[in-house]
Amino acid sequence: MASASAISYDLSVNPRPRVVLGHVGNEREPVLIVDDLLNHPAALIDYATWEVAFTPAGNPDGGYPGVRAAAPLNYVEAVVRALSPIVEQAFKLRNVALSNAECSLSITTTPPEQLTVQQRTPHIDTVYPLQFALLHYLCAPDFGGTSFYRHRATGYETLDEARAAAYDAARARELVEDVPPQRYVGGDSLHYVRIGGCDARFNRMAIYRSCLLHSGHISEDKPLVPSPCEGRLTANIFVNYRQC
Repeated sequence: MASASAISYDLSVNPRPRVVLGHVGNEREPVLIVDDLLNHPAALIDYATWEVAFTPAGNPDGGYPGVRAAAPLNYVEAVVRALSPIVEQAFKLRNVALSNAECSLSITTTPPEQLTVQQRTPHIDTVYPLQFALLHYLCAPDFGGTSFYRHRATGYETLDEARAAAYDAARARELVEDVPPQRYVGGDSLHYVRIGGCDARFNRMAIYRSCLLHSGHISEDKPLVPSPCEGRLTANIFVNYRQC
């Protein structure tokens, strides 16, 4: 049940958003772009400004490079309910049921010189193939979007349980030979090829499988401030399905 404070904000989903389905890489992984997602997106920024406290999300091993706070449940429920049929069709899901969804409001704040090795490298969120990332941009386009990658040595663009050991072994060897530069991931590198991406756009949502190698494409020209109104604010929803 949504809190009383959350209910006071209009977080309703636009019944007619603009939806574009694309595919990236050799594996032709689907990526959905949904524009004009909320009827009143500024209401979610207001909620982030006045109703929650952001706390550091990173850890010594990596994690999200910034601060996070809990998202309102009525927003999460409305988005998942509206977009689940589109996700199931785009990713050709059959005989599945929604299992759970979790969401955080996130602001990128970590300076490049403080990033861990993992934060300077493309990553996945899980090897579970039925988890999907729904990334809602609530910031200006010049903060940068999200990029997707292929690992050169293995050719992998997605990871599953069968691929994880070979990928981890290759990465361990590579990190002995070459430590990634002290900056946010920004395109092709010695060990990764950028295979596509999604530009940030206010009130745009990007949807992709969580096992797809990806990284935030963070602009070096914008200050990373912890303000929902002035910083790189996103809402990050992870939706899990289970096979029936």
